[in-house]
Amino acid sequence: MSATPPTPTPAAAPAPGFQLLAQDGAARLARLNLPHGDVDTPAFMPVGTYGTVKGMTPEELEGLGAQIVLGNTFHLMLRPGAEIIGLHRDGLHGFMGWNRPILTDSGGFQVFSLAALRHIDEDGVSFRSPVDGAQVRMRPEDSMDVQRALASDIVMAFDDCTAYPATQQQALASMQRSMRWALRSYDHYYRDPGRDPQGRDPQGRDPQGRDPRRGHLFGIVQGGMFDQLRLESLEALSQRPWAGYAIGGLAVGEPEDERLRVLEFITPRMPAARPRYLMGVGYPQDIVAAVARGIDLFDCVMPTRHARNGHLFTSQGIINIRNAVHQRDTGPIDPACSCSTCRRYSRAYLRHLDRCNEILGVRLATLHNLHFYLELMRQIRAAIAAGRFAPFAAGILGLPRRSGTPVA
Repeated sequence: MSATPPTPTPAAAPAPGFQLLAQDGAARLARLNLPHGDVDTPAFMPVGTYGTVKGMTPEELEGLGAQIVLGNTFHLMLRPGAEIIGLHRDGLHGFMGWNRPILTDSGGFQVFSLAALRHIDEDGVSFRSPVDGAQVRMRPEDSMDVQRALASDIVMAFDDCTAYPATQQQALASMQRSMRWALRSYDHYYRDPGRDPQGRDPQGRDPQGRDPRRGHLFGIVQGGMFDQLRLESLEALSQRPWAGYAIGGLAVGEPEDERLRVLEFITPRMPAARPRYLMGVGYPQDIVAAVARGIDLFDCVMPTRHARNGHLFTSQGIINIRNAVHQRDTGPIDPACSCSTCRRYSRAYLRHLDRCNEILGVRLATLHNLHFYLELMRQIRAAIAAGRFAPFAAGILGLPRRSGTPVA
């Protein structure tokens, strides 16, 4: 009887270049070098759930100054499937026509949101597909294989997103499961030295010579609202040399003061030489508050989802373009904004398009909101470089969060 071959030792994770250029308090200005290009941080990633940022072409995103977008592993796995995307050169980049960096989430949060349709065990998660009701099985190894096929620049470890509220015992069990899954994610993603099950060699080239450019895997710190569990999670992740670290389990319904307390506790304890990513956040005020606590990367559906619902971000707060006050308003959304929507179109016109359900209305609103977010990040970076982040942040933190007076 032949002996079972040993499991290959995973290769050491190649660290992305992360150059710290300036610091103002805890706020950091840096540059992140990724396979498909550089990203200036702090950075906001527009969300492209199905391989598209809703309503925007890649050329328009580039024109807005987006350097990186987020793709959704869970949804892309269900349709069109990793196999279809893998037929395209450079994975998701070739599929969606975006040649710059892509971060893909692991699918853990989407599985978390399917509470009534899923079953979690030690090996992974079983759930009913929200697309066609088919039974689907997802393990850490499956998430890594999909993200490898997508050729993601930044890959997220598969995790169990802790619900809010959760007892300490519930948060402990969820965090410990996430840590076991994180190690499995790492070991599978960086496996080899031979070819992987798809026939790719250690450089990531498949048998036809295509190079999906293996990316950089981030670990996710979990632990709910409990400082000690967050610390234990970070210590567990230290068993592997992660390329970066994300903070998960926030922006899931907790009060703002609880989120900031967790950030103030855990962020200073995270490796300073690695990028830090706060998942799923948020309002401009939330982003500025997190930058002030040392966070580098952000994503959120808010600018695009708000645009589809008539809520537009301005330098004075949020306006609701559906309100009657804008019916005869010949001015732009925001006189201080330089986006093409504000340069060419009036509030009255945008309200008209929205009331007529014209596609152009959604596109113009989306373009404006994304410009607002990306310009905010440019202003944040400039303020850090100039050593004036604190007064800049104070101005943003004072803006109203909801549409209404005085800018409705």
